[in-house]
Amino acid sequence: MQPMQRRIIYIIILILGFVWILVSADPSGMSSAGNISAPQQGFPAPDIALKTPQGETVRLADLRGQAVLVNLWATWCPPCRAEMQTIETIYNEYKDQGFTVLGVNMTYQDAPLEIIPFVNEQKLTFPILLDETGDMASAYQLKSLPSSFFIDRAGFIDEVVIGGPMSEALLRTRVEKILK
Repeated sequence: MQPMQRRIIYIIILILGFVWILVSADPSGMSSAGNISAPQQGFPAPDIALKTPQGETVRLADLRGQAVLVNLWATWCPPCRAEMQTIETIYNEYKDQGFTVLGVNMTYQDAPLEIIPFVNEQKLTFPILLDETGDMASAYQLKSLPSSFFIDRAGFIDEVVIGGPMSEALLRTRVEKILK
């Protein structure tokens, strides 16, 4: 193919891409996904129902009245791995005060055979849930791993922490706040 033909093809592709953006844009300026924004501080936490590796279903709504940390993670994620022991320490320290952790593995983008060995190796005792279809990632509009959602006893998101690893001081401060 000649250089001039290549340029013409590139220009046509650019023009078609631009036309596609214009045609598919929502004139109201809202996302075509609707009016639902990413879960954020002050809003109700989206309810989830996911299975544990043992096949039990856990619903976030059933934990109303408890302070909850929803932590989205994967075994391949170094910051996720780095913060797990800190989360386990804080969980054990505050669980008798009505605090729980839901460690939600992004199974749909992880290596399923590595999850249980990782949990056992880390000696994690908080509930581990499996997002096998990406429904949780979609409901919580996952942007990065790890992502942590601190949910108060009434079911409202008190804080969102994107990225990690979270320090023990940060975790302790956030947990004590949602326990009030």
